Amino acid sequence: MNFDKTTLAWGPSVLSAVYLAADAILEVYEGRREMNVELKSDQSPVTDADYAANAVLEPVLLAAGFPVLSEEGRKIPYEERKSWNSYWVVDPLDGTKEFIKRNGEFTINVALMSGGTPVFGIVYAPVLGWLYCGGPDYGSRKSMTRLPWSEFWQQGQSLPGRLPERTTVVASRSHGNPETEELIARWEALHGPIDRVSMGSSLKIALVAEGRAHAYPRAAPTMEWDTAAGHAVLKGAGMELYQLVMGPKGLEAGAPLQYNKEDLLNPPFMACGAPYLCGNA
Repeated sequence: MNFDKTTLAWGPSVLSAVYLAADAILEVYEGRREMNVELKSDQSPVTDADYAANAVLEPVLLAAGFPVLSEEGRKIPYEERKSWNSYWVVDPLDGTKEFIKRNGEFTINVALMSGGTPVFGIVYAPVLGWLYCGGPDYGSRKSMTRLPWSEFWQQGQSLPGRLPERTTVVASRSHGNPETEELIARWEALHGPIDRVSMGSSLKIALVAEGRAHAYPRAAPTMEWDTAAGHAVLKGAGMELYQLVMGPKGLEAGAPLQYNKEDLLNPPFMACGAPYLCGNA
């Protein structure tokens, strides 16, 4: 699958749908609609805003000609989706815990996949105003304001920017764990003091793509819709999202993360923008 970002037929309508989904989310976030919170079977929270955003996004994505795998959509059996080549992976509200806390660190994630690999992604944080778009064939960009499709590609900041001088690692605000801490401690022993940046949702991956951090290791559970859009943006910035596998010294970088598995749960992974961390993980 090979796309030209300037002539991508579905690009303007999909980005507009992301903005409309953001408006639906903000109605709840800003108190214009009640925030009803439920717990799913895995004890993760879901709100009316998650469902409202999905209701906006799904018809537009289907109209683009590809099936949709969404966290808040129909649960699609593996027998049905295993033959999919091109399809969308969507998290209509990634970072629901951050949304409930009203700290602004939540996103809308939309990714187009080809053969189990992300080829295009949109990550939008409506409260912060941060918009990331991109993929491996045409680079990635960031805007700090809502821009129409064509203006985004003309005016958005090309990624990545310049990396910090001192090794900087993104750590999850809500999902830290001992395995991740052991990995960061090993990096610190090898490479000296490490600065940490805390952030919610897929913005952690986006910070690496942007060049504001060298890596984001994650051993706590995530699902494919949590990472696919950020993964595409990361690849567009010339970086990669690797599986973390157990090596002789502990967790280390393995093969790139793959999608459309029978079990949609991701293995431990690392978004990496610095080869010295990928090679010495």
